[in-house]
Amino acid sequence: MAVLITTHFLYYDGSNATDVPGDVENYSYDSTVFDANDDGNIDSTDYFTSPGFLYDGTTVTINGNDYAIFYGGGTDYYIPYDISYDDLSVFVDTASWTFNSVPENAEVANCFLTGTRIATPSGETAVEDLRIGDLVTTADGRTVEVKWMARQTYRQFRNMALPEKHAPVCISAGAFGQGLPHTDLYLTADHGMILDDMVVNAGAMVNGDTIRFVPLSEMPPEFTYYHVETELHDEILANGAASETFIDYVGRKGFDNYLEYLDLYGADRIIPEMKRLRVSAKRLLPPQLAQRLGAGLAQNVA
Repeated sequence: MAVLITTHFLYYDGSNATDVPGDVENYSYDSTVFDANDDGNIDSTDYFTSPGFLYDGTTVTINGNDYAIFYGGGTDYYIPYDISYDDLSVFVDTASWTFNSVPENAEVANCFLTGTRIATPSGETAVEDLRIGDLVTTADGRTVEVKWMARQTYRQFRNMALPEKHAPVCISAGAFGQGLPHTDLYLTADHGMILDDMVVNAGAMVNGDTIRFVPLSEMPPEFTYYHVETELHDEILANGAASETFIDYVGRKGFDNYLEYLDLYGADRIIPEMKRLRVSAKRLLPPQLAQRLGAGLAQNVA
C-alpha cells in the first residue's frame, strides 16, 4: 500500500485555514493519504480506520498549484502539502482559493439525486432506500434484482464548479408529455432516459425551462447521487419515466463505495449496453424529438 507522507497540512473549516506541522494522522499509522490499490491514484478511503479521512473529490488551487482536500467528518477538512516545495505563504487568504471537482479517476458518476422514486413490485421507493437484493420493476413490467447501489457524494465549497457532465439536471414534471415524469426528476447530465426507443442523456435535452441545468446555488451544501445496478443494462422507472440502469462504461471507480463493489464481486464485470441508439449531445437529437422537448441551442451550466 502506497502512503503519501506530508510535512504539513492545512486544517480548513470551510472558511478559515490553519497551518499545522506534521502528517495527516489516522490514529494508528503515519498518514491517511493512501493509494490503497497502488494504481497511482488517490483512493477515496483509508479502510484501516473508522472513521478514516476521505478524499473529498475536490481539489483547491492555491498560488497556482492544486492540492487534494480530505474530509475528516463534520466541518474538518485537511489539505496536505510539503513545506520544502510548496509556497503557501498566502494560504490564509482563502478568498483567493479556487475549488475544483476532481473525482479520483475523473470519471462521471451519472445517476439519480436523493429522493428519486424508483418503481418496485410493492410501489415506489426512494432510490437511497434501495438495497442489494431488492427487486425493481422494469419499464416492460418485469422484476429484476438490484446487484449493487452505487453512490457519490459532493460537498460544496465556495465558488465550486462542476464539469457539465457532473452537473445536476432537473426534468420538470410532465416535460416528456403524458404526465411524465410524474414529479420533478433530478439526475446528472450524462444519465440516460429512454425516449422514442433511444437512450437520451439528460444534458442533451436541456431547454433552459422544463429541462434545465440546476445551479449549485440551488443545491444543498452536501448532496448524493445514486445509481442502480442490475444484472443487465435495464430500463427502470424513475418518477414514472423510463431510465437506464448502470452501464459499466461510466466506470464504477468514480463512486465513493467502489471498494464495497470489489468486496462483493472481486472485480468489475462488463454489462453490454442495450441495443438502442444513445444520444449524448444536443446536436444529435432527432429534429422531431428536439421540437417536442423544446431543446434548441445548448444551454450553459449556471
